[in-house]
Amino acid sequence: MTVPHALLDALVDDAGLFPPTALPMDRAVERHRADAAAGEAMHTHRFLVPASRLGELRSLLRDGEVFELGLIADQDAETLAAACAQILADPRLRLALLEVPLKAFGEDEHTALDAVSATLQDVPSEVPLYAEPVVQAHPEPLLTALAAHAGTRPLGAKLRCGGVRAELFPSVEQVAAFVCACVAAGVPFKATAGLHEAVRHTAPETGFTHHGYLNLLLATATAADGGDEAAVRAVLEIEDGGELARRADTLTGEQAVAARHALVSYGSCSTARPVSEARALLNTPVKEHE
Repeated sequence: MTVPHALLDALVDDAGLFPPTALPMDRAVERHRADAAAGEAMHTHRFLVPASRLGELRSLLRDGEVFELGLIADQDAETLAAACAQILADPRLRLALLEVPLKAFGEDEHTALDAVSATLQDVPSEVPLYAEPVVQAHPEPLLTALAAHAGTRPLGAKLRCGGVRAELFPSVEQVAAFVCACVAAGVPFKATAGLHEAVRHTAPETGFTHHGYLNLLLATATAADGGDEAAVRAVLEIEDGGELARRADTLTGEQAVAARHALVSYGSCSTARPVSEARALLNTPVKEHE
């Protein structure tokens, strides 16, 4: 395989605190330290933490170490503002990005983004913000609101691909529409939840059909290369790992870079599985997880 490294490098955020793995904070911190020492290229080495649990994390950090954080706004504006202030004042922490579910901040995307922007006025403007739409099946209001706030800081969208209930898994039609809308608008996006394996599959323990992270990568590459929603949807529906591997092998370096300009990363509660699956499916020369 000659899969471009650009397709997989810095793809996986550490979401070990989140379901279904939901590690206790001490175990999540130790795993993140081990991953940092291993230096796996597929990892972003960003630790995703809810704003409400920042104090728990800080109590476990050592002097001299630095955790790069993706801060998740899981409560209200006051909690988010306090967490940002603590991060900026703690030399052991670096705020790499923010992820905000807008429905917690307003009834529509415009008012919610206004509220979030006011909350983040003391956060350096180079810190990117990824916003989750109020209604994921309708990303257009989010993209319009992001365009209205352009220039304040790097802005992107957030795509939720699953959860603990069946209704939290978007259809292939919804994912295809989201990806194509973001690519057409030039808005980068992150993904979260449900992307437990590389290939689309049905989990036997729940009966939930999961989107595959490789499906999503290649679907994004298709959209970035001019494919329409039908073409993107067709890639999302592939359940043959060999077919996905063959498609990945045909990507040029430029196509891989274009895909990753659109799909920035995704949060995975397992940091080992994405690496082992890439190694097995794509025969990529990634380092062993330790």
